[in-house]
Amino acid sequence: MTGCLGIASLPELAAGQSVLERSPDLSGGWVAPPGGLQFDFVHRFTASPSPERKVTSFPTFVLGFGLPHRTMLGFTYSTNSTLVSRYPNEWELGAHALPVSQSAGGPLDLGLEAGYNLAVQGFVGEASAARQMGRLKLLAVARLLEAPAGGSMDVAVGGGTVLRLGRYVALAGDVTSVLQREAGEEVAWSAGLQLGLPHTPHTLSLQATNTIGISLESASRGTGQTLYGFEFTIPITLARYVGKKAPAPADTAATIAAGADGPVTVIHVRNLLYGPDAISVRAGTTVEWVNDDPLAHTVVAADSSFDSGLIEPGKTWRFRFTKPGTYAYSCRPHPFMHGTIKVTAAP
Repeated sequence: MTGCLGIASLPELAAGQSVLERSPDLSGGWVAPPGGLQFDFVHRFTASPSPERKVTSFPTFVLGFGLPHRTMLGFTYSTNSTLVSRYPNEWELGAHALPVSQSAGGPLDLGLEAGYNLAVQGFVGEASAARQMGRLKLLAVARLLEAPAGGSMDVAVGGGTVLRLGRYVALAGDVTSVLQREAGEEVAWSAGLQLGLPHTPHTLSLQATNTIGISLESASRGTGQTLYGFEFTIPITLARYVGKKAPAPADTAATIAAGADGPVTVIHVRNLLYGPDAISVRAGTTVEWVNDDPLAHTVVAADSSFDSGLIEPGKTWRFRFTKPGTYAYSCRPHPFMHGTIKVTAAP
């Protein structure tokens, strides 16, 4: 499974894996947040010469479940693999960890992965490093692989780069090589146009490569053909759908402070949630919404009494409540996001 953590100036889309932070075939140590479920669909294909022009597809499914302490369990499954003859598909199970994170104050992202590949019937491992420097991100990996033909273990090394062109666009590429390549194996390479989909946590990569999949084994072994395809990332925050929500205490939110026009209560918007999503305040209180997500959100009253317009990432919006009542609101781009403000009469 490939991926990287975000950067300060151009934040990662939501908490999910983003192709804007990595190249198609390299890992920067990304792990899903605790309780987060990551699903990626990768589809690569090649076409034979004319007159047949037969299209051969290589679909790959990636699933990861985030655990505490920046760890994750997951698997990669390719429904059509040429890694081992007469073995038509490929499973690779893995445990991931990110002991050092640049976003948490470390000098870089340092990732570790250990797993087992059922096609080659052997253990695999990876140590990866990634460092963000402004709009440029550098990636490096070292992999320990089981040789498909058996015998001694293979060692592969690789490097790549991601150039961020804007909030929703990046260019990426990488090369990886097994140190002792067998007949038919070539230096693996990939290039991608990485795209974020505005107002969503999803990202899309349009790719060209000579590898058939993104498991550690397949992404390290280049073929003699060029494949084209795409990758689509789907992060899912399970906390939105399962488990009980803790009740919001009355008259409190993330922050309560004194302002020039009276008290100010702050609600943080994070991981596609208003936090807390239900509060009680006195009339005359100003409520401030702080967008801590890398997606633009809105705060729109159900009775049309207020409308924030788009609140861009890192920005805030305020509204002063002067009349008692209960005000329900939601986010226009993400209608599953809901909140309630109960305003009581001033003493």
